[in-house]
Amino acid sequence: MRDWSAFLRLPQARSFRPRSVRSGTPIRQHRTLFISDVHLGTRGCKAELLADFLACNSCKTLYLVGDIIDGWQLKRRWYWTSAQTRVVHEILRIVDEGTRVIYIPGNHDEFLRRYCGRMLAGVEIKREAIHETADGRRLLVLHGDQFDSVIGYAKWLAHIGDRAYCAALALNDRLHAVRERIGRPYWSLSAYLKRAVKNAVEYVSRYEDVVAQAALSRGVDGVVCGHIHHAENRRIGPILYINDGDWVESCTAVAEDARGHLEILRWATSTLASDPVGAAADSEGEAALIPA
Repeated sequence: MRDWSAFLRLPQARSFRPRSVRSGTPIRQHRTLFISDVHLGTRGCKAELLADFLACNSCKTLYLVGDIIDGWQLKRRWYWTSAQTRVVHEILRIVDEGTRVIYIPGNHDEFLRRYCGRMLAGVEIKREAIHETADGRRLLVLHGDQFDSVIGYAKWLAHIGDRAYCAALALNDRLHAVRERIGRPYWSLSAYLKRAVKNAVEYVSRYEDVVAQAALSRGVDGVVCGHIHHAENRRIGPILYINDGDWVESCTAVAEDARGHLEILRWATSTLASDPVGAAADSEGEAALIPA
C-alpha cells in the first residue's frame, strides 16, 4: 500500500504564494465556492483549468467536496504532473490569504477520513458540514458516495467501473486534442455517453432523489454534493439540490454571492483572456459560462 504521508506533510507556515495569473487579470469575488471530483493523480484531471480558475476567483470560504485526490488511481499507478502541483499551490495560497478551506473527503480520497476533525496545513477536514448562506438558508455539504448503492454494497464493482471510466476519459482527451487542432471547442465524449445511456440517466435521477430525501430528513433547506460528475442546481420538492460537477469532464464549480444567490460556473479554456468573468445567471438553476 502506498504511503500517503507525502500528501500530509504540507507546510504549516504562512508564506505568501502569488497567484499564477497574468498581471492585470480581474479577480472575481465570491462569498463561497464549492468544487469537487478533481481527481488529482489521474490523466483525466483538468488541473491546468482548475489552477487558472482558482487564480481568477477568490472567496471567503472554499469547500473541497470530495475526490480531490484520486487515491484509487494512485494506488494502481503513480501519476502526477506539474499542473496538479500547481493546483495544490493555489489551494495553499488561498489558505495563506485568509480564506477558510473545508475539505470533505470522498470515496476516492477516503484515506483522509481518518483525519476528520483535524487541521492539515490550515485546511479543515470534516466528514460533512452545514453551510449557512448569506440569506440564512442552511445547506448540508457532503460528497454523496454514501448514497451510492454500488459503493456501499459492491465496492469491487465500483473499482471496475472506475477503470472503465478512466479509459473513456483517455479516449475523450485524444478526441479533444484532435478537435483543438482543427479549432473546435472542448466537448466531453464521456459526458455525452452518460447522457445518452438510459441506465446512466436513471441512476443520476435516483441518486438526486435519495440525496434530496436525506437532506429533507435532516431538516435543512438544501444540499451541496458531488460524486456523480453531473452539475445540477434545481429544486426537488422543498429541497434545493446542488451538485457542483467535476474537473475531469465539465469543469464546473458552484458559487455563492454576497446575497446568497447560488449559481453553477463553467470554466471553458485554460487560455486567459483580458476578462475571465462571464455573465451571471439570471436565476438559481441556470449555469453561468465563464470563458477564460
